[in-house]
Amino acid sequence: MKKVAVIGAGISGLFIANLFKKNTKYKVTIFEKNNLINLKEGYGIQLSVNSIKILNNINFDRLNFNEKFNPDKINFYSIKNSSKICELDLSNFNTENCKYTTLKRSSLINFLKKNLEKEIKFDHSISKIDHQNQIIKISFNNGEIYECDYLIISDGVFSKGKNLISKNQIEPQFDNTLAIRGIIKNSSDLIDKKNISLFLGSNFHYVIYPVSPNGELNFIAVMKYKLSIKEQNDNSLFDNDNFIKKILEKVPNVKKKFFDNIRDLKIYPVFVSNNFFKIKNDNIHLIGDAFFAFPPSFAQGASQSIEGAYELFQNIENNTESNFFRNRVDKTKMVNNRSKLNQFAFHLSNPLTTFIRNICLKRLVKNKKFLESYLGKVYKN
Repeated sequence: MKKVAVIGAGISGLFIANLFKKNTKYKVTIFEKNNLINLKEGYGIQLSVNSIKILNNINFDRLNFNEKFNPDKINFYSIKNSSKICELDLSNFNTENCKYTTLKRSSLINFLKKNLEKEIKFDHSISKIDHQNQIIKISFNNGEIYECDYLIISDGVFSKGKNLISKNQIEPQFDNTLAIRGIIKNSSDLIDKKNISLFLGSNFHYVIYPVSPNGELNFIAVMKYKLSIKEQNDNSLFDNDNFIKKILEKVPNVKKKFFDNIRDLKIYPVFVSNNFFKIKNDNIHLIGDAFFAFPPSFAQGASQSIEGAYELFQNIENNTESNFFRNRVDKTKMVNNRSKLNQFAFHLSNPLTTFIRNICLKRLVKNKKFLESYLGKVYKN
């Protein structure tokens, strides 16, 4: 029986652990640095059909109906005058059993961890990785040492495991953007509670979408904003009321009353990857944000974490681990380029370029060949 160690109990780590647990050839253990998995935050995520198809392998289709939602379209609006630009029909990419899905991140995490209670070890912060020999040896801050045949590193964008192996060669970079997140529980505004609403503005866009059939909505905005190195590293800054007030004052043409309806509002600096790190040992792999972190403007972070984890499991099963990095890089580059392009297009400020963008959007959302190329190649495995 092969021993598999997974570092990090996020979406990618929990998902791949589920796959290994179903196979009797492996004994999987998840090491999480925190003392619990936070299920309090109700912020939303979007899952395209590529990840839903994969998740259904572990019975995601049986998740309670009240914990997820299937929007049919994305409505594009202009923030400047609140007028609708166009709409994109997401249902064209759906199948009977695999549909574009929105839900709370906590709901997905809770689903992924429910069969892994015995496999998760909390309060295990990694301190050293020795992989000179065939057996991989992991040391933790609590003094424990664990030996394994495979090591899967999935501890997020600021991956300590990745830093230990790369000797801090690959660091995430601040994207000069801030993410503003929150939940809208009750709103009298004319918001489409059954679909995704995307509002485009100057150096700013925001998205509102349902996370359950009960009308609860997720809010996320992305704002261009520069921070000094000191500010980037000051986690307390983003909990500072004065700083939050300063940021919200810069939000363009959104009524203060609208923000009064947003609960659990938090602001985060957006860090992204700008390069890949290839580990020489074919039995050690990076997945999720540890592999590569995207800008948030294509809503593919969670889906690509799931897809990448599934690809790695299949490669290990078929003894083709050496193929994983190359294939994952190809797909990741595609998604990353689209994420950057989306953010650029969403944040246009010049009236002329904005006018041209809106004309292009109206045509492109109806162009089947374009949609199959731009979205279909990402949404389909």
